[in-house]
Amino acid sequence: MASGFKQQISYIAPAAPARRRKATGQEAFLRPEIGFTPAWFRQTLDIDFGKRWHTDAAYRRGTVVAMRNELKKRFPGTEIGGIDRPDEPLDLLTGVYGGSLVAGIYGVNIIYAENNWPNCEHRYLSDDQVDNLEPPDLDRNEIFQDLMRQLDWIERSEGCIEGFINWQGVLNSAQRLRGEQIFMDLFDSPSRCARLFECIYTTMTDGIKRLHDRQRKSGVDIDFITVSNCLVNMVSPKQYRELLMPYDLRIQQVYDTIAVHNCAWNATPYFEPYSEIANVGYIDMGLDSDLARAREMFPETRRALMYTPMDLTNKSMDQIRLDMERVADEFGPCDIVAADIDADTPDERVSAFIELCDQISKRKGKK
Repeated sequence: MASGFKQQISYIAPAAPARRRKATGQEAFLRPEIGFTPAWFRQTLDIDFGKRWHTDAAYRRGTVVAMRNELKKRFPGTEIGGIDRPDEPLDLLTGVYGGSLVAGIYGVNIIYAENNWPNCEHRYLSDDQVDNLEPPDLDRNEIFQDLMRQLDWIERSEGCIEGFINWQGVLNSAQRLRGEQIFMDLFDSPSRCARLFECIYTTMTDGIKRLHDRQRKSGVDIDFITVSNCLVNMVSPKQYRELLMPYDLRIQQVYDTIAVHNCAWNATPYFEPYSEIANVGYIDMGLDSDLARAREMFPETRRALMYTPMDLTNKSMDQIRLDMERVADEFGPCDIVAADIDADTPDERVSAFIELCDQISKRKGKK
């Protein structure tokens, strides 16, 4: 492994979308990371995941304590939601604004829900608006300044500011600002795309640096960036390489290490360009990907398999075992990310899945 090279692992805080955190180097060969939707928690806890949850850190703290206690009661002895770690300091940052912060900074109306993550209003920028777009001034931006005020409260409460904001990726945020038209722009107006992408890149990196500087002053040092390429399968590998990869390359250079999230899609067509990005500390993908090739091309990267909540709920345990055996043989060592589990998945199925991963890890007998 190259000097200074770092790995990240998947991390799902209670009721938050999946993020990444630093690896310790002692992770299990087949490491499950389990996450539940806000609706899963709301079925038993009186928590409103609406606007107050995202803007009131004191209210959020009470809900985090309640969710951690619920997880400890239902899944004792596990690492779900970080319950294996001490209750103080608490992570009160991860999940705030869901994946909508960048869009919100650009003035998109955020739609909150009592039992779900926030979403963005489907009202999109016109051609002229994109052509004249400029990055907002974060010093005067209401939603960003609200986030910074919350950091002050978190530090007073916890002593430091743990956690991660979901900054998404250039294409993800572009779709939130431009809608489906962004995919036509890639063919018809690459210069328009470039202006939008440049603005988003500037806002992302400016915001990330400010957030991480503030966290560092509190004693929390975060030295990597995650890019969420959830929509990469909507563009060709050629379009990714020519129009989007330059921004991932520049994002990687901010901290020298980058984590790349692809959701549960087939990431195989993008392996070649991804392999040209230096120091990819984490990469995830779906079962349809060429897992053996991924391990060959990213030997120093912590790999992760995104196992869908539908597979976890609907497949038999024998089918799930076959999936996990294949993943271990072709892809391990790796994380198994079972995120977005909803209320229709029995606790017994989740526990059995964790036990299965543990059995396979022990049998493989290596880290």
